[in-house]
Amino acid sequence: MTVIFQTAVAILPVFLFLGVLTLLDTYKLIKFRTILVIIASGCVAAILAWLLNIFFLNNTHIHPIIYASYAAPFIEELLKAICPIFLLKKKRVGFMVDAAIAGFAVGAGFAFIENLYYLKFSPDANLFLWIIRGFGTAVMHGGTTSIFCIVSKYLAESRKHERIYLFLPGWLCAVIMHAIFNRFFLPPLIMTLGQLVFFPTLIILIFGQSEKKLRGWLDVGMDSDINLLEYIKSGTIKETKIGIYLQTIREKFPPEIVFDMLCYIRINIELALRAKGILIARESGLEIVVDQETRDKIAELKFLEKSIGKTGQFAIAPMLHTSTQDLWQLFLIEKR
Repeated sequence: MTVIFQTAVAILPVFLFLGVLTLLDTYKLIKFRTILVIIASGCVAAILAWLLNIFFLNNTHIHPIIYASYAAPFIEELLKAICPIFLLKKKRVGFMVDAAIAGFAVGAGFAFIENLYYLKFSPDANLFLWIIRGFGTAVMHGGTTSIFCIVSKYLAESRKHERIYLFLPGWLCAVIMHAIFNRFFLPPLIMTLGQLVFFPTLIILIFGQSEKKLRGWLDVGMDSDINLLEYIKSGTIKETKIGIYLQTIREKFPPEIVFDMLCYIRINIELALRAKGILIARESGLEIVVDQETRDKIAELKFLEKSIGKTGQFAIAPMLHTSTQDLWQLFLIEKR
């Protein structure tokens, strides 16, 4: 019974907190199976970190305590960041709340493997150690990766791109917080209690701001999309700024490509409205199944992308919503 209790204290807290985060997410934008995949990536990161840490400790003369305080955080936070970077660059994360959940899921997987290792090789450790590891170290791993994802998501939204250097500030924040925890400048119990207050409070504040922003984006984005779609269908788009812009690029592309551009814009808007409708329904507790007509439009959009080409897509980019949320919404309906 003692072993079972110690195992529960070492492993369960971080997963319970992850479960609370997913319950707090009104829109449930990250599916359960996706969270499991992200947790698995954290497990892989922990195994790679263990191998690299053993390699460096065996091939350098750095004292283990110094290494754990100053070197290990760089390696571990870099490995934990790989999966979130992929998700952000592929537009699989729409809002900061999703980034926070994804980051914590990676940290949960990492902490799970790390604490299993300590449980195996330190079976006689007292309960106090497992409290520190379960409520302290494990939550720290989830919290630091969440901070990395939140900072990176914020910078990506501000700059409207995900170039690799934008991930550096978030990574450095995660490394610094990790190193501070490993140094134990305060007694371990105080450090653990402090982060149990800091990380949940920060993430809950992020949740509130993210959902407020999401509602605002739905309202404003839907109005502009509806107006533009009406202009296209009524044939009055020539009188708008977009119509004037299309006239300027007409001379640079063949007529059939210009026609495909207009079709691309129309379908893009229709799919954007469909995605926003899914989110609004989900907020009300309804689950909408994507019909075949919508899937056909997605296939047509991909065909038009090839027809227009990279140059054509670049030419019409100013007429489309290309923020990370708007690109993500297409992924949302494609995967349903």
